[in-house]
Amino acid sequence: MKTIFSGIQPSGVITLGNYIGAMKQFVELQDEYNCYFCIVDEHAITVPQERLQLRKNIRSLAAMYLAVGINPEKATLFIQSEVPAHAQAGWMMTCVSYIGELERMTQFKDKSAGKEAVSSGLLTYPPLMAADILLYNTDLVPVGEDQKQHLELTRDLAERFNKKYNDIFTVPEVRIPKVGARVMSLQEPTKKMSKSDPNQKSFITLLDEPKQIEKKIKSAVTDSEGIVKYNKVNKPGVSNLLSIYSIFTNETIESLEQKYEGVGYGEFKADLAQVVIHEIEPIQKKYYSLMESEELDEILDKGSEKANFVASKMVKKMENAMGLGRKRR
Repeated sequence: MKTIFSGIQPSGVITLGNYIGAMKQFVELQDEYNCYFCIVDEHAITVPQERLQLRKNIRSLAAMYLAVGINPEKATLFIQSEVPAHAQAGWMMTCVSYIGELERMTQFKDKSAGKEAVSSGLLTYPPLMAADILLYNTDLVPVGEDQKQHLELTRDLAERFNKKYNDIFTVPEVRIPKVGARVMSLQEPTKKMSKSDPNQKSFITLLDEPKQIEKKIKSAVTDSEGIVKYNKVNKPGVSNLLSIYSIFTNETIESLEQKYEGVGYGEFKADLAQVVIHEIEPIQKKYYSLMESEELDEILDKGSEKANFVASKMVKKMENAMGLGRKRR
């Protein structure tokens, strides 16, 4: 079995975009791959966090992983900060990174733009991300388009380390899903759906109530043409809604176009709202039952134990390759 690693920051609610672009696909991947799913809380503190809210977000994200269908018997679910090897390996990867290449990262430019001062952690985020991935001999990393640049750097750092010190890392491949990798805003369909958008109508979260979902989809921006047809350039709003509908029902875009031929946007949106609600309701039910359960803690304990076992072995290889510490007999 090939190994997959993926990490999500515990930075608040999970949107429909996060679910379609990542978590929904993780459920399918766990049957075919050796999967490590990590709550990357050390990445979250590259920007200011409120302590109690961060703790709540970490637990919430863990519960959501399980609620969407991650099976702890098949996949390893753990919290990054509970595996010290991540910070150790992150420092070593920082030392093989160059300032110039880190400053060129698009996300660093975006998040630091106009700021009087930024955390140095924001700059060194990519080497820690590389460490997260490389610790587990990862073959494939499923990511959205916005993370592709970071994955290219991870590959560069792995190859640089292998060449300079010792050939210990698997150089991972990027896995970008063909459909649903980039779910767009309901209000500005040329922009990616984001929970940080000040307009609450622009995104749907996995914890939204049915009435909220109906309202948000009903108010989704389309166009004046009134034809349910996929055309990403000329009809980005309708195309985005069709993509969501197709992913949740497994119906092709073409069959949906035929189904809604001669039908207005109102009926199309009403049907889509019910499709989304039908998908989300069982997830919410399981999520709320897990949030206060001991089962969640037991799963995370087992996950961190397994991750620690694997990751600490790789850290020892890294330290040995770089000449750190004493030589072990």
